[in-house]
Amino acid sequence: MKIHFSSNVTLRNSDLCRHVRAWSMVFGLCSIAVVGVGQSNGQTKDDTNRAPENDGSSRDTNFADLKSDTEKFFRDRVTPFIKTYCLDCHSNKKPTEAGVNFSPTLKTPGHAAFSEQWKNAAARVKAHDMPPDYEDQPSDADRQMFVEWLEKIKYLSEKDPGHFVIRRLTKTEYANTLRDLFGVDGSVADTLPDEVSGEGYLNSLSPMQLEQYLEIADKTLDQTWSDKNLNPTKILEPFLNDALELEADARDRARSVARSVAKTVFRRPVSEAEVEVLLEVFDLGTQNELDHQAALRLMLKSMLVSPQFLFITPAGQVESASKIVPLDDYQLASRLSYLLWATMPDAELTSLADQGKLQEPDVLKAQVKRLLADPRSRALFDGFAAQWLRLDDLKTKVFDPDKFPQMTNETRTAMYDEARLFFDSVLRENSSVVSFIESDYTFLNDSLASFYGLEDNVTGRQMRRVKLSSAHRGGLLGMPAILAATSFPNRTSPVKRGVWVLEQVLGEHVPSAPPDVPELKKQDSQDSSNLTLRELTELHTSDPVCANCHTMLDPIGFGLENFDAIGQWRERDDNGEAIDASGELPGGERFSGVAELKAILAGRADQLSRNLVEKLLAYALCRKLEGYDEIVVDELMQTIAADGYRMQTLVEAVVTSYPFTHRRIEDQRISR
Repeated sequence: MKIHFSSNVTLRNSDLCRHVRAWSMVFGLCSIAVVGVGQSNGQTKDDTNRAPENDGSSRDTNFADLKSDTEKFFRDRVTPFIKTYCLDCHSNKKPTEAGVNFSPTLKTPGHAAFSEQWKNAAARVKAHDMPPDYEDQPSDADRQMFVEWLEKIKYLSEKDPGHFVIRRLTKTEYANTLRDLFGVDGSVADTLPDEVSGEGYLNSLSPMQLEQYLEIADKTLDQTWSDKNLNPTKILEPFLNDALELEADARDRARSVARSVAKTVFRRPVSEAEVEVLLEVFDLGTQNELDHQAALRLMLKSMLVSPQFLFITPAGQVESASKIVPLDDYQLASRLSYLLWATMPDAELTSLADQGKLQEPDVLKAQVKRLLADPRSRALFDGFAAQWLRLDDLKTKVFDPDKFPQMTNETRTAMYDEARLFFDSVLRENSSVVSFIESDYTFLNDSLASFYGLEDNVTGRQMRRVKLSSAHRGGLLGMPAILAATSFPNRTSPVKRGVWVLEQVLGEHVPSAPPDVPELKKQDSQDSSNLTLRELTELHTSDPVCANCHTMLDPIGFGLENFDAIGQWRERDDNGEAIDASGELPGGERFSGVAELKAILAGRADQLSRNLVEKLLAYALCRKLEGYDEIVVDELMQTIAADGYRMQTLVEAVVTSYPFTHRRIEDQRISR
């Protein structure tokens, strides 16, 4: 690949790449590209530092007592439990089973590295998966004690905002940022691979990806900068000055342009060292006989492939004796803007960052409200809520065309848009999170109205708000997008739907299925053709390996069996048998159908809200929650509950939280 200019001189991208690498060195980003959000940062107890006393937040007055109680609880009750029921198979003394080793966990139970292990262990003990049936079994009281331990671990954590992730822009964020900088269509970035955001952010930047970014930068500049004709976008205005034609002050003018333009492109002020690297790129162009305008274009292109543009980076090195500091205003502006808009900060956010006002809680809350009121806040659904609801793959999911001819591309789009518009309405109207479960309205067009029996009332492709009267519908559980996403191509799946309710709605941790579980119809030698899906599913409970989990999962899924695989209401199953939609939630609450199931879930506002807070905070931080994060969530829940679990209050609480507004100072470099 080559870069072509009107001067008929070519520069290979490899020449520019060398300067990109040099640029990375300026800000210490040369190796950050291989740090993933899911990786441990190697933190030890000695690495953890308390926040400064004057940071405006404090622990509960009884925190020391809670920590002492937790240490005693672990020493007197959890440790004997582990030694009795776990260490024979999961210790240093023998090859550990399933990769689980409790020996180091017993020494430092509160270490962040063991967070996921504790969650998995508690889930399996709660489900009676562990210990294995052939081992001695703990009493129900001991099992409950072990589950309660999971709620206490957080008190062993020091106050810490957690591992700080400097991450690369996602494909969507990158495309949106180019759009806002240059006015180009977001399709300019279509050649990039699709990515998963949130906890799954990847920070890799391979040579092949860099080549793709170089090509996209060329396309962008080709659309906005042809020879010396520039489209009049604000970012390009500094390049229009004819003074650059004067040989004497060309480099000084290039320095001025670099400083002003790079601040916009990098979303923060630039250092003199970064300006010098930009000037080196300008010099590279002039040394290769490019005219000044072409050399400036090369300099601008180098900005668009630099880590400072592709990654959300801090404004500069922090001079502080503390290892935990507030985010600088520019990074906070970017963190907020990319969370709610999936694009760069606008002029108002940048102005507040310039004034150093964004850290003020009232100012930050006001900006949350402003950003949420803007149409660009749709990004919060496409980026976060679609993941939360597991609708990412709905538009490409395959269904049996003979059985479900209604599943056209138009219907899939309408299903997704219904969920998006519903989420958006709850957010914009600042409704309670309970509205996600029980609601008397939705959004439909003609292709989706027939699912609700409203085809005579709704015509046309335009999605519009529709009042509902059926207790079966309203809220996420009766929404075709959710029901289709949790089905198989040709039938419903009570198991998948049960898991979805437990994990996505209630925030429960469901153990993964054993790898050798057979398909439903292969689980019994008898002819299963006359069995209902409920009867087939209940065959799981005849196998002791499966019974523990499925007695918890299946009854919830049965409550949604009146909806077929694509979310249409039915009274009878595929065999013509009457559907039994009764079931029971963990805790013993029984229901006879989806309406009663929704009513029970709606009564768990605190659990619904906490689950949503945890998922949104993890998405906002680009990492899994651990340790002190759980204490932060406890504090946020007090604020959210006091305001009736309203959605905007929930988002504000996340954005103004300690881990969102602070970062740990640590060496981000790792060996290449």
